[in-house]
Amino acid sequence: MSEENKPRDEDKSDKKGADYKISSKALIIWIFIIGFFMLLMVFKERHETKPTELSFYELIDKVDHKLIGTGTIYYQTDSPWLHKIVGTYYETDKNGEKTLTNGKPVDVPFHAEVPLTDYYTEKLLETGKFKAISPSTVLPSIIYSILPVLIIILLGYFILVRQIKMAGKGALSFGKSKARMLSKDKNKVTFKDVAGVEEAKEEVQELVEFLKDPKKFQKLGGRIPKGILMIGSPGTGKTLLAKAIAGEADAAFFSISGSDFVEMFVGVGASRVRDMFDQARKNTPCLIFIDEIDAVGRSRGHGYGGGNDEREQTLNALLVEMDGFDTQEGIIIIAATNRADVLDPALLRPGRFDRQIIVELPDVRGREAILKVHAKNVKLDPTADLAVIARGTPGFSGADLANLLNEAALLAARTNRKAIGIAELEEARVKVRWGRERRSMVMTDEDKKFTAWHEAGHALVNVLLQHTHPLHKVTIIPRGKSLGSTMSLPKEDVLNHRRKEMLDMIAMTMAGRIAEEIVSGDISTGASGDIQQATSLARAMVCQWGMSEKLGMVQYGGENEAMYVGNNMLARKEYSEHTSEEIDAEVKRLITEGYNVAKNLIETHRDKLQIIADSLLEYETLDGSMVEDIVKTGTFTPPPPTPKVDPPSGALANTPMPEIQKPLPPKLPGLGSASPATA
Repeated sequence: MSEENKPRDEDKSDKKGADYKISSKALIIWIFIIGFFMLLMVFKERHETKPTELSFYELIDKVDHKLIGTGTIYYQTDSPWLHKIVGTYYETDKNGEKTLTNGKPVDVPFHAEVPLTDYYTEKLLETGKFKAISPSTVLPSIIYSILPVLIIILLGYFILVRQIKMAGKGALSFGKSKARMLSKDKNKVTFKDVAGVEEAKEEVQELVEFLKDPKKFQKLGGRIPKGILMIGSPGTGKTLLAKAIAGEADAAFFSISGSDFVEMFVGVGASRVRDMFDQARKNTPCLIFIDEIDAVGRSRGHGYGGGNDEREQTLNALLVEMDGFDTQEGIIIIAATNRADVLDPALLRPGRFDRQIIVELPDVRGREAILKVHAKNVKLDPTADLAVIARGTPGFSGADLANLLNEAALLAARTNRKAIGIAELEEARVKVRWGRERRSMVMTDEDKKFTAWHEAGHALVNVLLQHTHPLHKVTIIPRGKSLGSTMSLPKEDVLNHRRKEMLDMIAMTMAGRIAEEIVSGDISTGASGDIQQATSLARAMVCQWGMSEKLGMVQYGGENEAMYVGNNMLARKEYSEHTSEEIDAEVKRLITEGYNVAKNLIETHRDKLQIIADSLLEYETLDGSMVEDIVKTGTFTPPPPTPKVDPPSGALANTPMPEIQKPLPPKLPGLGSASPATA
């Protein structure tokens, strides 16, 4: 909004406020006027003399004594024998004589509703004091005949006509597009608010520059891309990038979700696609952002209805509008998805989506920049170093980092802190990654011992093995769904995983169950997560990564191994049953080898395992450096007591704040986490 327009807008707002005040005063005046007339009507009714009700015999008696002044007989069509009579009679004294005032008789109003035969009616009319009025039947008959028709017309108007006029909201407007045009006044997001995805930001920023100055590119023969597809994991900032484009571009910007196209009515999706592009052509040049395009852009031929599937008809309409026979320039499509593998190939070709932008998870510099952007909205302690938190959060997306700062702010508020410190940031990081501590959970001494031996086995083998990530922390405090956790973090961002690293990770995962069995002679169900993780890792090594010498560098199966057709699942195996048996045997061999490695290490260092478990039972949480000292020296040095400085109040008063350690591990393909969180 320019500075020139601001005074005009302020004048308009002032004028609207003045009109509102004037209308309010007028409303109050009208209320007083109506109330005044109502009071007049009430007083008038009180001072008016109510007519006297006469019976049939009283009426005939006054007629016989010639005491009637005037009278009117009203015939009633609904009751022919019952008539309404209104008039006046003369007031009499005790002797039956007329009461005179200034020489004139006093009139008293009366009304009567009496049955009259023709004889009595003629008798009343013969006196000359009465007149008869027959009711008009034309108006009631017209009302009774037209009223039903009017009611039907009004219902039709409210149900149909008004619904049609309400574009986008009516019962008959479901074929209209639900795309919303974003205005720059409401959208305050710019490229300054986007961090951590610099390469993707540069590519979309080039699009905005093209819209602002197309001649800069056209003089070299370049043309504006027709479509841009942003691909990335959830929370990496794809929608935020689209909002930044809307905030920076001078062109019209339409926003819609892929799920807004298809509904229960047949043909609605294709109709909405055509309507959306019709609106866009009226506002060229413009941009259309389709969020989660995989909801409507999936590969054709895999639905319930085959080629007649409603979603496929919507996709066909979208393909034609993007690059069909009658396509016009000036409309740019921006789409976002985290499932690019399921999109139709016709949608991905150049001419429809000329450019695919990969929005990856941020690196350490990107994470620090994202934290600084979100830190503008919170009160951060000057001593809190965001660079340390950035190094300790590999694998975190932009949404995770925003959630981390929000959790830290909530934690600082609960503990009555004046600002967010490094301790709150660290606790929030651990909470976002592994879940919140459940100190209220009641555990028996036996459960605590089993958990301590289990986590001590993980921690011991993690420190002894050469290719594992450094141990961050081990605890027997329930956190998330686990009764205890052994947390290992890489020193830096991990871009690749080695075979030796995978084998050591399987051995470390097996160590918890082995420690339980060696110490107690029994096992528990706490190793279910370890078994699942080790199996998934070993199967991925064999089937996806070619890390098996026996089966070689061959991919067996994949993510699209099973396909749903109707109500049945059609399994597509790309290998024989004999190969399947070899895969199972190789997976079991890898797990067994890791089990034996961990068992030998635990039996060799049985005394150190005992020290780690006893320390966990006493202190509940040990840092990675403490466990490393136990393995090196064979003794445990208790941590120095922390000085008491303004202890927090509330539910988290007794929660120990951990120190900054090494970064978090990234997620592996097919695995929930690179570090075990076992019970």
